[in-house]
Amino acid sequence: MENEEPQLAHRGDGCLVGIVRIPVKIIAVLVVLPVRVVWDLLAALGRLVHRHLLAPVWTYVLAPVLRGLGWVVSTLLKLVFVWPWVGLWRYVLLPVGSWAYAYVFAPVGRVLSAYVLRPLGRAIAWLATLTWRHVVVPVGQAIAWAAMTVHRHLLLPLYRYVLTPLGRALAWAWHVAGVITGALWRAFKWAGWVVVGWPLAQVYRYVLTPAGHLLRAVWRTVRDTAREIRAEVARALFGTPPREPARSRARTLGSTTAADAAPADEISLHQRQG
Repeated sequence: MENEEPQLAHRGDGCLVGIVRIPVKIIAVLVVLPVRVVWDLLAALGRLVHRHLLAPVWTYVLAPVLRGLGWVVSTLLKLVFVWPWVGLWRYVLLPVGSWAYAYVFAPVGRVLSAYVLRPLGRAIAWLATLTWRHVVVPVGQAIAWAAMTVHRHLLLPLYRYVLTPLGRALAWAWHVAGVITGALWRAFKWAGWVVVGWPLAQVYRYVLTPAGHLLRAVWRTVRDTAREIRAEVARALFGTPPREPARSRARTLGSTTAADAAPADEISLHQRQG
């Protein structure tokens, strides 16, 4: 029974698949299996070497050595580049600066402030006060007096006695010019109507309009005559076309309802009952 199940499972495959499957299995056994075995052995050997050789060497030998080298290098760098400058600043520059500030700069600053800066500031303030009092204020007052004098004795009379009358005269002249222009325009329109407009209106009313009516009547007469002549010629050449019934002609003219047809005779109720 166990041998029959694989045979039943492979009954659906063709003969070509069965022929190709055997070499593939042989190649898989002869090539793939040894390669996989070698790969597994190398992987197991690598894990063994890493666990029992490389990891202890890194943990107990290389890591402490590298940490010690890092501490030595950092200490040397501090000895060469950091601690000398810190010592110079802490033990040389800072005490010297404090002593210089306490015994040199502070006394010199107090002397300069007491005997130079304060007197100079007072002199500048006194000079500014004198300049404001004896220069700026008089000059400002003179400018204000000059401006008031010019406004009172020049600008105000000029505005009152020259500009105002001149403005009024210009406004009156503008108004008069407007009146004259309006009168001239009305006269020009009246003259144009008398000379051109009224004669043209009369010509249009009593000449062109009757002539137009006459031409229209002549045109209609000529058109109707031409139509009649054309209809007579067509009737003489081709005969009279057949006429449609009255009902069809009514429908052709657009009457499609039953109301256009001739109404039937009404039947009385007595005739219906009879």
